[in-house]
Amino acid sequence: MKQTTENRRQKTDNRAPSVSEGKRLPPWLHRPLPAGDAFRHTEQVLRSLGLETICSNANCPNRGECWARGTATVLILGNICTRNCKFCSLTCGRPAPPDTTEAGRLAEMAKQMRLKYLIITSVNRDDLADGGAGHFRDCLNKVRQQCPDMKFEILTPDFRNCQAQALKILCDALPFVFAHNVETVSALYPIARAGGNYRRSLNLLRMAKEAYHDVQTKSSIMLGLGETDAQVEQVLKDLRKAGCNRITIGQYLKPSKKSLDVVEYITPAKFDWWKQKARELGFSWITSSPFTRSSYFAEQQNTL
Repeated sequence: MKQTTENRRQKTDNRAPSVSEGKRLPPWLHRPLPAGDAFRHTEQVLRSLGLETICSNANCPNRGECWARGTATVLILGNICTRNCKFCSLTCGRPAPPDTTEAGRLAEMAKQMRLKYLIITSVNRDDLADGGAGHFRDCLNKVRQQCPDMKFEILTPDFRNCQAQALKILCDALPFVFAHNVETVSALYPIARAGGNYRRSLNLLRMAKEAYHDVQTKSSIMLGLGETDAQVEQVLKDLRKAGCNRITIGQYLKPSKKSLDVVEYITPAKFDWWKQKARELGFSWITSSPFTRSSYFAEQQNTL
């Protein structure tokens, strides 16, 4: 990664200490192993219904905590992605066709777990004409039939080449929180998110806000890949300009041997600093901490 040490440590006025140098995992990033009855129940339900989660497929460090609360982020449309982003541990390849039984199994999971808030995400499906939007719609509507009081959040891919079509299809499944992650700063897209496009992602969020009006839109960014403070602040400003209401900011942790190395470990104090910055810029819902991920405590109505 061709970033100079000076750039990686760029200072801003009154900023908190931002990095822990060296390869050893800092103490604030240690977590206990998953355990407990609630965790085991969640695991059993998901396994029995043959459902995938981003929690497992992305090696999320919050799996134990979230599953112990009885929450999980379901991964639809398989676990084979059509892209090969270097921050991700998902397998890149040729996915299978959408499973028409998945929506029913998802509804049964929601019923068994007595969920009140369901987060649904997917791999990139550039092989599908609608990017998988129709399958998202079908899953939401099927769950709603079984659990009419369910609230939803969808974390979508960027719907490359079909954004307008996808948003029109998803209109039939409102209401939901619409989330799409920019993941990192624009300058690092060629390194971390090949196949993605920063402006395309911003455009999707802007189009979603325009199409759905009162729907809350949401995005997420990882820190620790070598970005500068000025670049992160620009992302936050760009998201607000696109009408984005909610933001999550978390530490990038290398999920697999093939993934990008961590450049910096950001301190909890610096994440608090970024939370204050996001609040000043007008975000209405913010989580910012080393373990924050896009779906972390997503069910909470207010995190300010």
